[in-house]
Amino acid sequence: MKRFFLLGLTFIFIAFTSIVIGALLFGPKYVDSKINQTSPHSPFEVSDKAKKLHKDLLIGDWHADSTLWNRDLSNQYDYGHVDIPRLQKGNVALQMFTSVSKSPRGQNYNKNETSANDNITSLVILQRWPIKTWSSLAERVIYQARKIRTLEQEDSQNFMLILSQSDLNDFMQKRKSNSDLIGGLLGTEGSHALDGELQNIERLFDEGFRMMSLQHFFDNKLGGSLHGISGSGLTKFGQEAIKEMLRLGIMIDVSHSSENVVKDVLSLSDQPILVSHTGFNGYCPSSRNISDSLMKEIAKKGGLVAVGFWDAAVCNNTPKSVAEAIQYGIKLIGAEHVALGSDFDGAVRPGFDSSELVAITHELLEAGVEESDIRLVMGENMLNFLKNNLAN
Repeated sequence: MKRFFLLGLTFIFIAFTSIVIGALLFGPKYVDSKINQTSPHSPFEVSDKAKKLHKDLLIGDWHADSTLWNRDLSNQYDYGHVDIPRLQKGNVALQMFTSVSKSPRGQNYNKNETSANDNITSLVILQRWPIKTWSSLAERVIYQARKIRTLEQEDSQNFMLILSQSDLNDFMQKRKSNSDLIGGLLGTEGSHALDGELQNIERLFDEGFRMMSLQHFFDNKLGGSLHGISGSGLTKFGQEAIKEMLRLGIMIDVSHSSENVVKDVLSLSDQPILVSHTGFNGYCPSSRNISDSLMKEIAKKGGLVAVGFWDAAVCNNTPKSVAEAIQYGIKLIGAEHVALGSDFDGAVRPGFDSSELVAITHELLEAGVEESDIRLVMGENMLNFLKNNLAN
């Protein structure tokens, strides 16, 4: 009897071990492929005029969360939204990679408790990230930044990390002879990634981060989130953090920040600010989008508003809806203040991936948007903002 009991335990152990190994091997891919889907669609109809113009554009995207997932971005995948081959097919030149470190279950745009259960911890463990990333949000974003550094080292023919004005100039020169070269930049998705320590701002800067957003789905030590509880402005710690970011030349992103935080940052900062992925509330009334009046204030101080590609931002996820939101933004704040901020690979469902951006160019042309304005919105505004605000 004892022998059969031990044999039964052995079978149970083997079965349990097989399940754990299977989850570790195949779980990350399964989660990624289910969360980062693209809506099914037929190939987009694109005019020859749009194809020709798109090929001649410099295209830039302010927001993609691709480093959160266990993908080798040098390779093309049949799931997710971004990798180097698909960026090249989409003629993307500049891509900001934003590092996610905490996100509540449900990702409610209306209200989230700061202490809400964190989805990212489970994902980090499932993807077998280093143990230090399990408890430290700073370590999580540093781990993601180092993925991008590795990408540059292993695929320098196709990818270059941009950290300074000098890098930006070098990149633009190299792209003249290598139009497939992608220039990558690093940003944070929320400054809870500081782990509550001001000195971590410089630490993350040294790791390559050149843009920092202040909040994500919940209030944090810096102030209120657009989707948090308090609706408060910058705390004293938040004010000190802004000053340190400005000292280092870090670009400030107020995506997901409460309107009071945005107002406080505008008062405190002598540097233009960004909304790296959003929509316009006047076009798409949504708890994801701040007021049009505040968007005007951001633009008045030289800022950029980057339009997202998913339904909560533009009330649909088609190229046409993105183009309509862009048109609305051009009329509201001027073409020189509108950009692209996809939120690709950010647990949203766009209607297309990074290889299909020509569909936006097509829709903008069909709507009668001037080619000069299309050039600005699709990427020249991003390049100009970097020329004026990227650290030396």
